[in-house]
Amino acid sequence: MNREDFPMLSKDIIYFDNGATTFKPSCVIDAINYYYKDITANAHRGDYDISYKVDIAYEGARKKVADFINASREEVVFTSGATESLNMIVNGFFAHILEPGDEVLITLSEHASNVLPWFRLAHTHGIKVNYIELDSNLHITMNNVMKAITPSTKVISIAGITNVVGDERPVKEIAQYAHSNNIFLVVDGAQSVPHMKCDVKDIDCDFLAFSAHKMCGPTGVGVLYGKKELLEELDPIKMGGGMNESFDSVEEVYLKELPIRLEAGTQNIEGVIGLSAAIDYLNKLGMDNIKLYEIRLKKYLISKLKDIPHINVLNEECDSGIVAFNVDGVFPQDVAYYLNKYHICVRAGNHCAKILKNAIGVKNTVRVSLYFYNTEAEIDKLIELLSDKNRIVREMI
Repeated sequence: MNREDFPMLSKDIIYFDNGATTFKPSCVIDAINYYYKDITANAHRGDYDISYKVDIAYEGARKKVADFINASREEVVFTSGATESLNMIVNGFFAHILEPGDEVLITLSEHASNVLPWFRLAHTHGIKVNYIELDSNLHITMNNVMKAITPSTKVISIAGITNVVGDERPVKEIAQYAHSNNIFLVVDGAQSVPHMKCDVKDIDCDFLAFSAHKMCGPTGVGVLYGKKELLEELDPIKMGGGMNESFDSVEEVYLKELPIRLEAGTQNIEGVIGLSAAIDYLNKLGMDNIKLYEIRLKKYLISKLKDIPHINVLNEECDSGIVAFNVDGVFPQDVAYYLNKYHICVRAGNHCAKILKNAIGVKNTVRVSLYFYNTEAEIDKLIELLSDKNRIVREMI
């Protein structure tokens, strides 16, 4: 699908590591170059023409992101990525309202960025971090969510789609049940927003975090969405230029309105403009079309892998284009090294989900993460190289 739009696909490689980052279409590269070649200036600072053009492009991107997730523009904060967004949510909001003994529920399949900030808050504030049990397919069920909630539960923080198991969580149903029990819902959208339609009003999540680089945009830019009334209570974790109205003394510091007061300093302007172009590109393809195509590819890949006796697929029932597997008796990094000889890029390791091993009993896996520009022909090449275990063992030395 639209492979000709991606310069990286003209290289002699097959790229199956889209969960880590995605390739960028020419229109995104052109948008970044436009900023550097034609309108380089700071945002929200200058009283001259090119600065005004930057302001229009920057705030236009905010409106585009807001429309993409069905939010209001003041509910969209630009960050360096999903990791910073989640840290802002934890440290700028929940650190000020959670008390010792309050409980946050996550799962064993969460990414480090949705685990470690909560772990730190447990150390600094005495909160408890507990886990929603995963079912036999490593998925979340509403029954297990309800079983995990206690009178102390104040927050549920989960990925929309996980980056190893690839399960799509029932976040709308979780939000409904959580709110009926006065519990906040935080969604890590790093693996879901790039692959499916996301409507924060329909989901009714309280916060959402995602990154541009996993959705055909540049690295170093991401989004923090929060309901306006909650963002009003989120303390900036960075103070500096651009986010204040005035400061005359310790007692007289006045901050700007949302969302600017949460964007201290010079932002990744070219990244924001690149994200704007990426959203245009994805909208043109259609998020529903992207999801349907990826699911078809995923089913094709799993059906082929299951025919190979020495391969164990860990997440056959995944809901996305993320497939994790191992080759019997072969270390995952050795598999990746072998495939790299044939210019096939896969991920091997724990994929920043280091506590998942407590659920699956396996520390490392090989991960194939698909995107809309992958093809069945590429999968066929992968299957051909994985089919002969003796060849893998022989050539990885």
